[in-house]
Amino acid sequence: MINGDQALQKLLEGHQRYLAEQQTHPHQTARRRGEIAQHQNPFAVILGCADSRVPPEIIFDQGLGDLFVIRLAGHVLNDAVLGSVEYAVERLGVSLVLVLGHESCGAVTAAIRAVEQGSSVPGHIGSLVDAIKPAVARAKTQPGDLIDNTVRANVTMIVEQLKTSLPLLSVRVQSGSLKVIGARSDLDDGMLDIIA
Repeated sequence: MINGDQALQKLLEGHQRYLAEQQTHPHQTARRRGEIAQHQNPFAVILGCADSRVPPEIIFDQGLGDLFVIRLAGHVLNDAVLGSVEYAVERLGVSLVLVLGHESCGAVTAAIRAVEQGSSVPGHIGSLVDAIKPAVARAKTQPGDLIDNTVRANVTMIVEQLKTSLPLLSVRVQSGSLKVIGARSDLDDGMLDIIA
């Protein structure tokens, strides 16, 4: 098993291959499928947005069994997400959790619109918007683009929550056996910024 720094390095190396259009598409064979059929051993958890433009396996050039991916709009936290992260850390021994936000997030935009207009959103979209509203409040105090600032604030807040509010994770973070970080992906050039 690799540590959090090694896992992050592996992700960043894959991301550089993606940016340079030199992907190796590792672990995407029938043989690999057979190797992991009975047991998975991912090296990182990616908690990312469901947006179709930022699929973790592609932007980090990884394959079957490499990443434990949790995706939902706005990469918000709920009990199922928290349980999934805890499972990956506790049962699978993952040493890195990366919260991945991205430019022009639709869920963030909807939350900003709801806050600014005092409006509601239909159906269960409201649960996403409500989860992002604290990031909107934090971002409003910052200069610059409100959408991008909110994306960054949302990532940072989720990283903070994962590091401090869950005993299964916080103990490992404090001992150094788990690294929890945040990043933002740029849709135009594909660049990745580590932000938290």
